[in-house]
Amino acid sequence: MNIKEVFTKRQNGEITFKGLMQKTIEKLEQDKELHAFLHLKHPSELIREAEEADKAWEKGVRRPLQGIPVAVKDNICVSSMPCTCASKVLQDFVAPYDATVVKKLKESGAIIVGKTNLDEFAMGSSSENSAFGPTKNPLDLSRSPGGSSGGSAAAVAADMCMVALGSDTGGSVRQPAAFTGIIGFKPSYGAISRYGLVAFASSLDQIGILAKTPEDVLLTSFVLFGKDHLDSTTTDVFMDFSPKASEVRRIGLVKEVDISAVDPQVKEGYELFVQQLSRDFDVMEVSIRHWEEALAAYYFIAPAEASSNLARYDGVRYGTMVEEETYWDTVRETRNLLGEEVKRRILLGSFALSAGFRDALYEKANYLRRWLVLEFAQAFKDVDLLLTPTTPTLPFKLGEVKDPLQLYKADLFTTPANLAYLPAVSIPFKATGEPLPVGLQFIAPFGQDHKLLSFIGELGVKSI
Repeated sequence: MNIKEVFTKRQNGEITFKGLMQKTIEKLEQDKELHAFLHLKHPSELIREAEEADKAWEKGVRRPLQGIPVAVKDNICVSSMPCTCASKVLQDFVAPYDATVVKKLKESGAIIVGKTNLDEFAMGSSSENSAFGPTKNPLDLSRSPGGSSGGSAAAVAADMCMVALGSDTGGSVRQPAAFTGIIGFKPSYGAISRYGLVAFASSLDQIGILAKTPEDVLLTSFVLFGKDHLDSTTTDVFMDFSPKASEVRRIGLVKEVDISAVDPQVKEGYELFVQQLSRDFDVMEVSIRHWEEALAAYYFIAPAEASSNLARYDGVRYGTMVEEETYWDTVRETRNLLGEEVKRRILLGSFALSAGFRDALYEKANYLRRWLVLEFAQAFKDVDLLLTPTTPTLPFKLGEVKDPLQLYKADLFTTPANLAYLPAVSIPFKATGEPLPVGLQFIAPFGQDHKLLSFIGELGVKSI
């Protein structure tokens, strides 16, 4: 069922929110093997909240996500619940307040079932960098669910919730959605408040939505979008919810995307989907000249911002302290709790910002970013949406990819949308006879988030 079907059945007396939650709890009990969650609410508390939703319904109260089980990535603050970012540095930290998105979820009647696993501080593409162990892919337990929002994607794919929130800095919602056969949406920069999201790279981070149907993503976006006085980057420009899918006639294929370099199954699925799409839409090639350089630019900008944002974890102000004789010894030993990938990115970012290299690396990457924005704007004069694969590979086996550079390449097709502040969504596509889905990514012009979601809804997209 999608959310609309839940409400229809609830209205007809066929189900109750308590019954829906009992089914959800049965699924959540299987998480010991999947490890999608780092923290779960007690079943009795979940049942109590569902009963309250039923009582409110009987009194005529109707809210957009009333009684719907929702999961939240463990780098988003939920009051009185742990917010560990899957790091030993924050293993004992309990959030003292609700993030704006969490506050909106609660006001809409959603029931938060727990906090999901991730790559430490959202740095990774496999969910193997969690200090508390990896998440497994529900489609194949030997494989990665992608990252960094792998726990949120796995929870939705395994029916442990109907909607999950993740964060997307360079593809961390769309890539795990592709790996688990569901829908992952990254909004335009500023569409959803980031207040209460633990910062990784502030000019790139966005809270995204994972669900099994476009309608559920769209409904959740109605709840979450809008200006927030606690986040100065937000704006009300995204509040136009009128469906505009019928305006989509021209689909652009980025000619700089080297399809021959992706896995054969991904290439086959992509080409088959393009062939089907060509029956109803005008499909043409467009150029984003600096597309191939986007990944390199991302891996200077994101680590540079991360090295600044993560400087706050010194054992004095936040989280765990490893106390030593001097202040600097305390800072050193506390930061030694950070995982290998987090340390790698902090060092890379610090190097990119260091004297003598800032202009050559960080500023040059930002210069390329400005070109990307202009090139996307030029491309959207000729087409309504852009289509690419979401990832260059199918889900890889846990422990199979050990080279960090190979994992960085998982973001090859997703980082340009973050750099250009654009909305993008990954949808699943499964060719006949293929055991695993291929993720396909649509990118829309800035601010046309609901046009994008309405379009994939009309395509009849569903999870695998």
